[in-house]
Amino acid sequence: MPYKEGMGKAFEKITDSMRTFVDRQHLFFVATAPSGDSGRVNLSPKGYESFRIIDDHRVAYLDLTGSGAETIAHVRENGRITFMFCAFEGKPNIVRFYGTGSVVRPGDDEWDELASLFAESPATEGAVRSIIVADIDRTSNSCGYSVPFMDFVEERPRLMEWASTKSDDDIDAYWKEKNTTSIDGLPAIG
Repeated sequence: MPYKEGMGKAFEKITDSMRTFVDRQHLFFVATAPSGDSGRVNLSPKGYESFRIIDDHRVAYLDLTGSGAETIAHVRENGRITFMFCAFEGKPNIVRFYGTGSVVRPGDDEWDELASLFAESPATEGAVRSIIVADIDRTSNSCGYSVPFMDFVEERPRLMEWASTKSDDDIDAYWKEKNTTSIDGLPAIG
């Protein structure tokens, strides 16, 4: 049941219209923060067809290798996570999912089942570090009137090109160098 909140509406689940909207988006954002009143809020853009809605209360995305591992560190510390999707074409719309996340790494019990959700995604070629799973307890949509119109041209190939030149040992070494802790010193991969 929706309830009024400012110019938008909030819900207790992912609605069918949200699912349809999210499935069409080429880009989404993930926000996390460490516990307490110090530390940095992290907001990361994501692409490559790497997001999946599992059901009305559960989502997952492929966490690809990057120069930092803030999301992994924050989710491991406190679980708080927010996803945002914006319409850059067509009718203005912003959708947010709020929930509690967990980090699933290769070899974990859920890995094979979750990885199968992404079998057709080109993102699987991008040195997947983990799958971030979130149980969603609140969703919202709002107008997005100030979001600009933008055209999707194509995915950037650079991450895939970089990953294709690396062995598993090279990727592990990169993770140890760049992804062991967050910028605030929280443990991430390692």
